[in-house]
Parts: sequence; structure tokens; C-alpha cells
Amino acid sequence: MAQLVAALPIALISFFVVVVAGVLVNPVLGVVVPLLWLGSGLLVFRPSAERLIARRLGMRQPQPGEEERLAVVWDQVTRRAGVDPQKYQLWVQDRAELNSTATAGHIVGVTRLALDRLTNAQLAGILAHELGHHVGGHTWAGLLADWYTLPGRAVGRAAFRILSGLIRSKHPLGVGCGGCLMLMLPFTLVNLLYVQRLWWLLVPAALAPVFTTLLRRRAEQKADDYAVALGFGAELAAVVLQEQQRLRVEGPPYAHHPYPGWAGPGQPAAPTWGPGAPPPQYIPSPPYAPPPYGPPGGQPTPYAWAPSVPPSPRRPRTPHTDLEARLRRLSPYLGEEAPTGAAGSGTLASPPQ
Repeated sequence: MAQLVAALPIALISFFVVVVAGVLVNPVLGVVVPLLWLGSGLLVFRPSAERLIARRLGMRQPQPGEEERLAVVWDQVTRRAGVDPQKYQLWVQDRAELNSTATAGHIVGVTRLALDRLTNAQLAGILAHELGHHVGGHTWAGLLADWYTLPGRAVGRAAFRILSGLIRSKHPLGVGCGGCLMLMLPFTLVNLLYVQRLWWLLVPAALAPVFTTLLRRRAEQKADDYAVALGFGAELAAVVLQEQQRLRVEGPPYAHHPYPGWAGPGQPAAPTWGPGAPPPQYIPSPPYAPPPYGPPGGQPTPYAWAPSVPPSPRRPRTPHTDLEARLRRLSPYLGEEAPTGAAGSGTLASPPQ
């Protein structure tokens, strides 16, 4: 709920943007479109909308081997939490991270690398963390906040890009227009803040990103605490430490050659087929899944084709990926992980008494 309160100023600006956009087309739309937009937030929790959100985040339905293993681990986690396991949907992300994701109202995603490298107990630790996000209401509140602030943020990004593009342009007219707009900006702010007396809206809107970051950091801490309360503190700490060590050795995802066929601008493409390489239509099969299998729909996996636009080499650090801060909180549990089987084992450590 705190995330919704922090996003309220930008949401009000977004409402104004939607009203203006509707009025510019038709005065009637200036009333109808904002009402439809306000009600559209409820649609994001429909199962079809949640599936669409999951696919937009690069998730896919688990393969039979993955689904069987996830079902065993998820049943143990939800049994400890006293939650109905059928209430949530488990998805898989083909990403080179030891990570998991909670989104929408009932989506829990885990990366393929986590399935390949983590034991069942460690996998239960990160799933318990994501369950903590759902139980704590972090996912639905964050989703609504993002949705209702989208128009305002989109207009702000567009204005910034236009202004920066004019200033960076080599054409004298563009540079002149950009300079004039920059000179007008302080006077516009003074007019809005003091003359129009909109300080009560603009000042909180300017501070909203700071509050949102703090609230998301707090949500991560609460999700970690939830996993610890379920008895997965040592396993979660081991995963965070393992991911930190992996990043030091392998670098962040896509930091070098993100896909086998992409080698960067002006460089020869890396071979996508050769000795020891997987076929283009299949990803390497883990020990717990019968090979071969491909992604749903028979489409090539992200590891088998070159994207037209190379992805960003580094992702910005978020409270979820701030491993140093999470390790400091989980440090009392490091080294306490109970012995378990290898990845793919169906056994979990018993909960602490």
C-alpha cells in the first residue's frame, strides 16, 4: 500500500495527461477515456493479463521435467507457509542469472540457470523469497503503481529525450531551440510552484522515485525475512553468495557475447554450431529433463539466434540485485545450510524446530 501512496503524485499527473489526450481528440473522450483508464487497473489481475505480463517479461511455461521438479519444491514451500500451492503459477525465464521473480498477482518465475545449478533446498529458498513478495502484497501494489504512473513517466521521458536530442544536435536551429527551452525551464518551474501553487503535487512527484526505491528495498528485506521465517535463511544466503561469486567470475548477463551468434558491432559473429555446441533449436538439457526439448511453439531459444539489436551490457542495480546489502542481512545464516542432494534431488531439509 505504501508504494501506491508514494506513486500517487505521478498518478495524478498521469490522469491529467490522459484527460488532455482524450480532449484533444474529442471532448467526450476527455471523460470516457480517463474513466476507462482508471478501471483498467483491475484488468491486470485477470489470468489472461497475468499470462501476458509473464510473457512480456520473457517467461515461458515450464517443460515437463522442470514442472515436475518445481512442483515438488513449491509444494514444500507452500506447505510450510500454509498457502494453497495452486493459487500461484510457476514460470521459467531463460536468463543467465541465479534469480527468481514475483510479478502480477499470482506469477512466480525462476531462471533456467537457477534450475540448472541450485539444489532443491536452495531453489526452495528463492521461491520462498518470491512467495514473501506475494504474501506481503508487494507485487500487486508495485504493478498498480507502475500502471497508473505510466502515462506521466512516458511523457517525462519523451520530453527529456526531445530536449536532450535538440541540445546534442549539430544543427544550429536545434541547438538554439534546445537552449531556449532550457532557459525557459526555471521560469516554468517557478510559475508552476509559486504562481499556480502546484508545489504540493510537483515536489512529491519529484521525490517519488526516491521513496519508491526505499520502499522496494524494504520489500526485499521483508521478503528475505519471510524466507528466513520459513526456515530457508541458510539456503537463501547460499544462493545470494553463489550469485555474487558467479558475477565476479562470469560477469553480468550479456556482458560479453550475449548469444552464440552475436559478437558485437564490427566483430565476426561467433559460430552457433560446432563441436560440443547445442543444436540451434535446443538448449542444453539438465540432468533432470529428458533431452532434447525446445521452447514452446518450436521457436529458437535466446541462446540460438542473434538479436538485431545487442542488449545492454549491464543491467542497473535494483534492491533485488543489490547482493551486497542482502548478504549483509543474511550473513548470520551463511555456512548453516543443511546438507542436501545434488540439483534435481527431491529432498529438502526439515524446517528448524
